[in-house]
Amino acid sequence: MFENLKNYQIILASNSPRRKELLAGLGVEYIVKTLPDIDESFPEGLPAAEIPLYIAREKAAAYRNVMQPDELIITADTIVWLDGEVLGKPTGKEDAVAMLEKLSGKKHQVITGVCLTTTHTQRAFATVTEVEFDMLSPEEITYYVENYLPLDKAGAYGIQEWIGFIGVRSISGSYFSVMGLPIQRLYKELVSF
Repeated sequence: MFENLKNYQIILASNSPRRKELLAGLGVEYIVKTLPDIDESFPEGLPAAEIPLYIAREKAAAYRNVMQPDELIITADTIVWLDGEVLGKPTGKEDAVAMLEKLSGKKHQVITGVCLTTTHTQRAFATVTEVEFDMLSPEEITYYVENYLPLDKAGAYGIQEWIGFIGVRSISGSYFSVMGLPIQRLYKELVSF
């Protein structure tokens, strides 16, 4: 299926178990390589859809000096956008609770930016998915934060976990993008790379 990529070693530059699982589901052979302490900040004033694209490109740039000509590096970043505010990864349990309280009963956007980089070319794209949460009780929020520890997830939740089962009223767009990798779009990009 991926004859066009046979001359590349595909590298997923992410420790996310969800991204690893999704990429493996495509049947693509890949390895994981990560660099420590990559800056995930972004300039103020960027439009929402540009933020994860900017960060995915910055992650790719961190690999430029160590890339080999036969490598294709996949970097990605996901944000939750609510009422003009970015909800990134929570800093702790209290922050996670506060984020989920904000999301409760509201619609928000999950935006994932992906960057495909080789030594001679780069492609980047972003997908936007709208998610609507039902009203969440304080007990439901506390239960989730205590039992699922969503501190490594944008917006403090994993749609594929308990909170998604009981809290997501509707979704418009890519479910997998909310998990952290818009796998259908990535498949199309890889096939045409």
